[in-house]
Amino acid sequence: MDKTFVPIVLFVCITFAISYAIKLLVEARVRIRMLQATDSKELIETIVRSEEHIRRGASLRWGIVVAAEALAFGAIQLAGWSTVTPGVVALLLGAFGVGSLVYFFLSRRLGLG
Repeated sequence: MDKTFVPIVLFVCITFAISYAIKLLVEARVRIRMLQATDSKELIETIVRSEEHIRRGASLRWGIVVAAEALAFGAIQLAGWSTVTPGVVALLLGAFGVGSLVYFFLSRRLGLG
């Protein structure tokens, strides 16, 4: 493995962690400002329910997609493929697409989106 690969990956991970932390701080600050600007208990409850609804939908989506990817990796292991080939990449991309489609249809049926 190339020695420059590790520092690059480390830099990318740190960059994503910092950007995620900034995103969380900005969202929290906006939420605090919104809550300070209103005295309506109904509005606050609506905002909280909406955020919970969004989080549940995101959790469902990534749960389905990761499960589909796990099945694809299992199929790759069972097939005995040990190198990255177009077929392996196609299987992984296909699993991601199928997982996203399953989420789409399930979310419509459950009224999530």
